[in-house]
Amino acid sequence: MQKPIFYIKELLKIASPIILGNVGFILIGIGDIIVAGRHSTDTFAAISIAAAIVNCIMTIAIGLTSSISPLLSNYRGEGKPIKRYFYPSIRFALFWALLSCIIILIFIPIIPKMGFEYKLIKPIQDYMLISAFSTFGGGLHHSLKEFLQAFEIVLFPNLLTIFSVFLNLILNIIFVFGWGIIPSMGVIGLAVSSFIVRYFMGFVLLWYCHRLMELRNYHEKGYYKNLVKIGLPIALAILVEFVAFNSVAIIMGRIAGIYAAAQNLLCTLINLTFMVPFAISNGIAVKVGFANGAGNFEDMKKYSFTGVGMSVGFMTLCTTIYLLFPKFIVSIFTPDIKLYKIVLQIMIILGFYQIFDGLQISLSGICKGIKQTKIILLANFLAYWCVSIPLGCYLGLHLKMNLTGFWIGLLSSSVMLCIIMITQLRKYYVK
Repeated sequence: MQKPIFYIKELLKIASPIILGNVGFILIGIGDIIVAGRHSTDTFAAISIAAAIVNCIMTIAIGLTSSISPLLSNYRGEGKPIKRYFYPSIRFALFWALLSCIIILIFIPIIPKMGFEYKLIKPIQDYMLISAFSTFGGGLHHSLKEFLQAFEIVLFPNLLTIFSVFLNLILNIIFVFGWGIIPSMGVIGLAVSSFIVRYFMGFVLLWYCHRLMELRNYHEKGYYKNLVKIGLPIALAILVEFVAFNSVAIIMGRIAGIYAAAQNLLCTLINLTFMVPFAISNGIAVKVGFANGAGNFEDMKKYSFTGVGMSVGFMTLCTTIYLLFPKFIVSIFTPDIKLYKIVLQIMIILGFYQIFDGLQISLSGICKGIKQTKIILLANFLAYWCVSIPLGCYLGLHLKMNLTGFWIGLLSSSVMLCIIMITQLRKYYVK
């Protein structure tokens, strides 16, 4: 019997580079926020609303593509050759990227009818137009990162993400503020930077995969069916969660753009710490998926319990830091006093939210590994749309608690998520 330290090391082999890459993704977003905030509060508000809408639309594609890694890990555990699924994985991702692009373009003319401040409408539409055509670069990158993760090849893809942090920041500064013959583009500059970076990351991973392994074209309709079977509940669960979080920005953005900016900043703080348990969850999905395919129930349990402990322990540490140094942390992101005050009063709620968020995402990784993804969808729907949003609207709008009320709702939903998934997994592991 292996000692617990073995399972910790095995999870960290996968999770550590993913943590590096995921933090890189958040740092790319932070770069956008810092540059937008320094340009103007209106720029910050416009990209917060536009990104919220685009993210909601893209979640189906992201969620479905996220099924590549756990499915191929199960295949690998069963002894099946999985290099053959390289091109089918790309085709699958690009198909959903195309649908996302079309939906974003259809949505743009609706923006003036959504009740936002007039000065924000044009920047929101400009950002969404460019973002629509960047979905293909993002889809290519995400599918190849998932494909490599199934082989437990995670270092290069995530080092690439870290490099892209600096590339994105440089491009943001150049295009947003102008440099030499390049004029100041404001919101458009942020969208152009993201467009370039997404395609850069996608094509570099494509080059890397061709250098790393011999790949052939392959067709198997059953693969697509399995991806949809596993990925659709994941995609819908992510959609439910993304829409819940981003609807807060949209609802409060109708009251004042500064609330959308505040929600964006709070989500950035959450995402910055969330990337560690999210990476551990990916590691859990791969290791539990391999053990599940191989019929090794003992390793399944060990990786599951070890991963949960790692995630919750890290988030507890982060909560302690957030509660001890809230003013310092918020001041890093914004010089706007009004925005600073809105965010600061929610930091205590945000701190406790993190602990349950770390628990639920690690439980989600276990569910993916054993291909029990329907419970993720059910739990997310009940938690966010039967608890979080109704409670948030009552507290935030009816009782005039504004953004604080919505975050009380989000904290409640996170607790409920954990209860539902623990109940389900207990039945599966005890039988």
